[in-house]
Amino acid sequence: MRILITGSNGLLGQNLSRLAPAGAELMGIDLQEMVEAPGLSRFRRLDLGERKLLLACVEEFAPDWILNAAAFTNVNGAESARELCWRANVTAVENLALACRKLGSRLVHLSTDYIFDGDHGPYREEDLPNPVGYYGKSKLASENILRSSEIPYTVVRTMVLYGHARQVKPDFVSWLISSLRQGKPVRIVTDQFGNTTLAEELALGIWRIVERRATGFFHIAGTEIIDRYAFALKAAEVFNLEAGLITPITTAELHQEAPRPMRSGLVVEKALQELELELSDAAGGLRKLKQQLDAPT
Repeated sequence: MRILITGSNGLLGQNLSRLAPAGAELMGIDLQEMVEAPGLSRFRRLDLGERKLLLACVEEFAPDWILNAAAFTNVNGAESARELCWRANVTAVENLALACRKLGSRLVHLSTDYIFDGDHGPYREEDLPNPVGYYGKSKLASENILRSSEIPYTVVRTMVLYGHARQVKPDFVSWLISSLRQGKPVRIVTDQFGNTTLAEELALGIWRIVERRATGFFHIAGTEIIDRYAFALKAAEVFNLEAGLITPITTAELHQEAPRPMRSGLVVEKALQELELELSDAAGGLRKLKQQLDAPT
C-alpha cells in the first residue's frame, strides 16, 4: 500500500508517518525542507498549488491513498492573505482531486469546525455549514470541491489540535506550557467552547479510515466540550505548572482580526461507533501528551 502524506512536516503529518501501519510505503510532501520523520521512504518539497508539478509527482509515486494534512491554518492571517489561504486550502484540493481522479487514488482531507458559525454547537457531520471568517470559508470550499469530485473521499473535521512533533510551530498547549514554565502570565478566553484533540489520536483515526476504506464525513476530536480557559487550567494541573499565571478574559478583549465560532464543538459519536476509536477527554489527552514528552527519546 502506497500512501502520500501532504503537510508531512507538520504536527499531524509527523504523527501520521510515525503511526503508519507496517508495510505501508510512505511519501511526504511539504512546502519546507524535510523534517526527519520515521516511516517516510520518499519526500518532495512542493507547492500543492503547482498543478503540473504536483500531478507529475503523484503520477510517479502512484499512491493508493492521499492523506491531505496540508493547509493554511492562520485564522487571523487568512483575512489579509486571502490569495495564499485560497491557494493552500482550495486550489491545492482541486489539484489533489484531479490527481486522484486520474490515478484512482482515494483521498482523506482534513477540515475544521470553522466551517460552522458557532451559534448552535456542538455539530454533527450533517449539520449546515455557515462559516464566519475567511479561513472557514476556504475550508468549506475545499469540502464542496470533494462533494462534486466523483472520487472516493473522506473528510475529517477536527479542532484545537495539539501534540508532540519535531520542529513544528507551537500549538495552543505547547505555547501554554512553554509560557508557564518561563513564569510568563497568559490570558485565555472563557467564551470559546469546543473539543480539544490530541494529534496522535487523530492520526490513529485516519489510519482506521484507511484500514476500513471508510468514505464520507467524520468528526474526530476529543470527547469533551470545554472552554479554552478551563482547558488551560487542566493543562497546568497535568503538567504541574502555576495556574495562577492564567488570567480569564473574553474574546472581545483580544481584538482579533478574524471572527471565531464561539460555542462550537464536534459531536464524535459517528467516529466512536463506526470507526471504533478510543478518544480522550481533555484531561486524558493531556496526560497522554505528558507521557509522550516524558518518554526517553
